[in-house]
Amino acid sequence: MVSKQPRKQRKVRYNAPLHVKQKYISAPLSKDLRSKYGRRSARVAVGDKVVVTRGDHAGTKGEVEVVSLKNGTIVVDGIYVTKADGTEVPRPLYPSNVIITELNLDDKQRAARLSKSR
Repeated sequence: MVSKQPRKQRKVRYNAPLHVKQKYISAPLSKDLRSKYGRRSARVAVGDKVVVTRGDHAGTKGEVEVVSLKNGTIVVDGIYVTKADGTEVPRPLYPSNVIITELNLDDKQRAARLSKSR
């Protein structure tokens, strides 16, 4: 980013194209995954197992259900917020507030990309 002004940095992030927003959907890896793959973070994908590290739901473990590139958020199974009328809705989280504990390697390209970085 060119500017140091937070206002302009937020604007650049918000208006970025989807292929750039993919870089914002990464989360730190757990210590054992770090040593296994030799990297600190990875892109969050549906099916990954994560632990929430920040907020009211800190310490909660769950599986990623939805990844939204448009909003830059993820939805984790088991994390809900109760609305005023009593209904429960999924609580979107920023990926930086979770730690990936288990990767979903059903996608062959993802497995190859992770092993290539070693």
